[in-house]
Amino acid sequence: MDVLSDVIAIMRTGRPRSARVQWHAPWGQRFPSAPGSAGFQVILQGSCWLTPPDGGAPIALGVGDVVFFPHGHGYGLADNPATSLAEPDCDPLEEADLYASASIGQPVHGTPTVTLCGGYRLDPARAHPLLDDLPGMVHLPARLGHRAEVRAAVDLLGSELNRPRLGADTIVPALLDMLLLYILRAWFDEQPERGTVTGWSAALADPAISAALHAIHRDPAHHWTVETLAAQARLSRAAFSKRFTAMIGQPPLAYLTWWRMTTAARLLHGSDAPLSEVATQTGYTSEFAFANAFKREYGTAPGRYRRRSQAGTPNKEQSSA
Repeated sequence: MDVLSDVIAIMRTGRPRSARVQWHAPWGQRFPSAPGSAGFQVILQGSCWLTPPDGGAPIALGVGDVVFFPHGHGYGLADNPATSLAEPDCDPLEEADLYASASIGQPVHGTPTVTLCGGYRLDPARAHPLLDDLPGMVHLPARLGHRAEVRAAVDLLGSELNRPRLGADTIVPALLDMLLLYILRAWFDEQPERGTVTGWSAALADPAISAALHAIHRDPAHHWTVETLAAQARLSRAAFSKRFTAMIGQPPLAYLTWWRMTTAARLLHGSDAPLSEVATQTGYTSEFAFANAFKREYGTAPGRYRRRSQAGTPNKEQSSA
């Protein structure tokens, strides 16, 4: 898997939620802050106004606009900036249908605004630093001829939510993942245009560092050294180590260990694989060496971590990694 795909696979917990909503004016809705989540809104029909998370000036949204909230910040949507925002009846990411359709307000006159929303629960204990680079809100305005793949994913998802059919339980989550990845890819791709290529944006755009990152993510169990990763990057050892550390925020082998432990946590939570197999898949030649490394990272033994994680009990000893 590549870096971006891995980030989503590692962090997401449970099933994503989605809904297609018709809003009949006058309408206004507040979407509260939801730490540990990420969500998006797409305007399928009509227009509306967004009250951004930072409380700044309202932003006009039109058909095809996509807004993504990677850190779960609260915001508001309304037909008019002057319309008051209603408080939600419930947390939109609590247990609910995988997909839903709703109509808000009375269809008295005028064309309704139709939005497509989606939400994910994320595991803050396995937060990838790549997402830290994202702002509180990512706005991708509709532009003719741009982001055709985002538009295609939106059309497919909107069609499924408008008329669910056989296979929707599999198709909808896959389309939500696809749309989320397209949104993230579009944002990262646009950073060079904005002159804001720093951190992970710079790393993914840098052929040398990107090659090393993809090598780590494709095969975390490989016996990587600074020299072999530098060879993947086609740089000298010193030049590679300096550039990697500057962009990623930690040295190559520190990131490798962190990613191995993050992968191990996912395997412990989501599978019944023996500890010896988890150790092998994450690059450790013995269960003992793996257990020591895991305990240094998470503050608890891997077996205990698995029992608490699968029972839904927080691993209180867990570090912030």
